[in-house]
Amino acid sequence: MAENTPDPYVDLYARRTAGMSASEVRALFAVASRPEVISLAGGMPFVQALPREHILEVVTKVITERGDLALQYGGGVGHLGLRERLADLLNGEGIAADPGSIVITMGGQQALDIIGRIFIDPGDQIAVEAPSYVGALSAFSAYEPEFLQVPLDDEGMIVDELEAHLRGGVRPAFVYTVPNFHNPAGVTMSLARREQLVAVCRDAGIPIIEDDPYRALRFDGDPIPALRTLDPANVIYLSSLSKVFAAGIRIGYVTAEPSVLQRFLPAKEAADLCPSNLSQLIAEEYLSDERWEANLQTLIDIYRERRDACLAALAEHFPTDATWTHPSGGFYVWATLPDVFDTARMLPTAVERRVAYVPGTAFYPDGSGANRLRLAYCYPDAADVAEGVRRLSGLLNDEESARAAATVPGAVPGRAAGS
Repeated sequence: MAENTPDPYVDLYARRTAGMSASEVRALFAVASRPEVISLAGGMPFVQALPREHILEVVTKVITERGDLALQYGGGVGHLGLRERLADLLNGEGIAADPGSIVITMGGQQALDIIGRIFIDPGDQIAVEAPSYVGALSAFSAYEPEFLQVPLDDEGMIVDELEAHLRGGVRPAFVYTVPNFHNPAGVTMSLARREQLVAVCRDAGIPIIEDDPYRALRFDGDPIPALRTLDPANVIYLSSLSKVFAAGIRIGYVTAEPSVLQRFLPAKEAADLCPSNLSQLIAEEYLSDERWEANLQTLIDIYRERRDACLAALAEHFPTDATWTHPSGGFYVWATLPDVFDTARMLPTAVERRVAYVPGTAFYPDGSGANRLRLAYCYPDAADVAEGVRRLSGLLNDEESARAAATVPGAVPGRAAGS
C-alpha cells in the first residue's frame, strides 16, 4: 500500500483508530524473515523441534476420521473434547477448571481483545506492569483506556506501588499481569507478591487478568501457584497453546467464573462466530497422545540451552554498567543500559549489523524505556544467540566510543578518542 496516497475516508473512521499504529509485532516478524539477520526480536516458538512424523500422524488422523467435523462450523465456546484436555492440563497445574468454565479463542491475542471489549469504556483506567506485553497494550488501546503503569522488579509487579495508587483513590477496571517468565522482562512474580496482589485486588473489588502462556516452559526451580489458584473468584486466566505446541494453530483459551464468561462469550462470538474446528481437533488429538509431553520437554531443553547461551554472552560482551534479568523459563531477557542509550534510535544500525532486538519503548504506554531492550533467545540456535549478543555489544561499544569522542575538543565525530 502506498503510504502517501490520500485517504478519501479520513473523516469517516472511528475516533479510536487515531490511536492505532502499525503493529510492533508485525514489524518484528518482517525483520526476522531476513536470513542474514540474527533476530533476537520476535518471540517465535522453535516449531522445528516438533517431530514432523508425529504432527503428520495427528493431522492425517483428524482429516481421515473426523474430517466432516473438522471442516465444519463449530460452537462458539469451543469443541468439548479440547476443553476437556485443557481442563486436565489446568487441574494438573493446580488450577481448578472444568470444561464448562473454559472458552476457546483464536490465540491468546483474541482473548486480550475480548477482555478489553467487555471491561473498558473510553477513559477508564487499567493497571498494567511497566514494562508490559506489547500485544496486550495494542489490544487494550483500541478501547481508549488510560494506562496506570505499575513498575516491576525481579519479584514481578511491585504491588506496594499499586496499593499506593488505590489508597489515593484510583480504581482501575482491572489489573493485567504476566506472572510467569514475564514478556518482556523475563521475571517471575514471587509467591509473596502473588498473595499480596490477590489480597489487594480482592479487597478493592478489582479483577485480575492473569496472562500465562509460558507457565509450562520452566527451566529452573519449582512452580509457583497461579493467581487463579490463589483466588479463583477474582482472577480471569488466559493462556494458549502457541508456546507449548504450535503458534500456527491459533488456539488460546480463557477460564473464569460463569458471570464473566456470560459476558465474554457473546463478545467473542460477535468477532469470530466460532473458532476453527480443524485447529481444535488437531490440538485435541495432539494433547490426547502422551508423546506431546516428551515434545514439550525437548522444547524446554532447547530453550534452556539458548537462555544459558544468551546469559553467558551478555556476561562476556555487554558493557559493565548494563544490567539484565535472569529468567528461569520462557523466552526473554530484559536488558537495561545507561540512560544515554536510545535503543529505538539504534535499531536500524543494529539491523545493518545483522542483529535485531525490540526497543524498550514498545512495552510502555507512555513511550518510556528508551534505554531498555528485549532479547528473545527462543528461535536462533545457541551459537547464533551468542553471536547476536556479540554483534549487539559491538554496536553498544561503538556508541560509547562515539560519545566519548564527542566530549573531547577537536575530536572527529564517530571516532574514539586516541584512535
